[in-house]
Amino acid sequence: MTASTTSTGEGHHRHHRHAQADPLAGLRTPDDPPWDVYLTGTVFLDIIFTGLDSAPVRGTESWARGMGSSPGGVANMATALARLGLRTSLAAAFGDDHYGEYCWDALEQGEGIDLTSSRSVPGWHSPVTVSMAYEGERTMVSHGHEPPPQDTAPDSPPHARAAVASLTPGRRAPWVAQAARRGTRVFADVGWDDTGAWDLAGLADLEHCEAFLPNAAEAMRYTGATCPRAAAHALTEHVPVAVVTLGAEGAYAVDRRTGESAEVPAIAVEALDPTGAGDVFVAGFVTGTLAGWPLADRLAFAGLTAALSVQEFGGSLSAPGWSEIAGWWRRVQSVEEQDPEALRRYAFLTALLPTQEVTPWPRRRAVPTIGFRRSA
Repeated sequence: MTASTTSTGEGHHRHHRHAQADPLAGLRTPDDPPWDVYLTGTVFLDIIFTGLDSAPVRGTESWARGMGSSPGGVANMATALARLGLRTSLAAAFGDDHYGEYCWDALEQGEGIDLTSSRSVPGWHSPVTVSMAYEGERTMVSHGHEPPPQDTAPDSPPHARAAVASLTPGRRAPWVAQAARRGTRVFADVGWDDTGAWDLAGLADLEHCEAFLPNAAEAMRYTGATCPRAAAHALTEHVPVAVVTLGAEGAYAVDRRTGESAEVPAIAVEALDPTGAGDVFVAGFVTGTLAGWPLADRLAFAGLTAALSVQEFGGSLSAPGWSEIAGWWRRVQSVEEQDPEALRRYAFLTALLPTQEVTPWPRRRAVPTIGFRRSA
């Protein structure tokens, strides 16, 4: 199945129109925890240059046709979750500079993310990443300093249905075990192991997790398997649900508890910028899991949201909401000679998507540059 959207070549980020959809509406009760998802991490200010014809060449000046600025780092995941209708709480340190103020405002006011557990750290400047997107890839340069330990994750995380943890080899995050003991369902991803050990025993917090979502290279290195599908099955010895992303091939998942396995091919799109696509994939899978969807539907939905995100520039800027998903579904159904089997794969969307015209939500979004002032 193929689909594409029109991108803004001049760097003016389109303002998304989002349905006020709640994927958990039918499951909510008065006794629910206050938040659907909790996460913690570092917020960066992302500055993204797009529309480059090739990689920058040393000693020359390159002009980009597009530029965006937005909260990045853990904010990519938080924004993706919030735009899919999940009540999201983020604990992060923010610099007390203008960059930090901008990121805080964009997340709290623009996306409706709860920042009660976050802190503005006096004298600490915001970490910054400059990303250059070209030829479907990206090159990034980052700068920042570690915030004081007391200004990162709180000792006791707020009660939530789910949490997303980024595992670090050889290091435990005490909040993960605390959240799991309270009944929070923990979903974990992981970055590249710079130590080269690739030892699953070093991911100690994995024992508290319901699902683990590495990419194919990470999964094979951690398990020693020769193919990503075998790696997924091997990972279920350590965690109930293993999801391995396969890049252009899609994703494969195994649920040890039910015996289910599922594989969904990737949606062919014209990729502008892959920044944040992995975060959007995790957000889509978490959404489907909390909503109680079958494994194959969760996998398809996660892949769809990630595919929609790479067609726009930026990390949190590009995270899709229900209006984008609805627009995609209407469009692919109207394409002549569309693969009937591919349409059936996404037929579950019909019952989920808004049918009526919706008002813009959230009301305000991050914009391509920081310098604009609000109108009175």
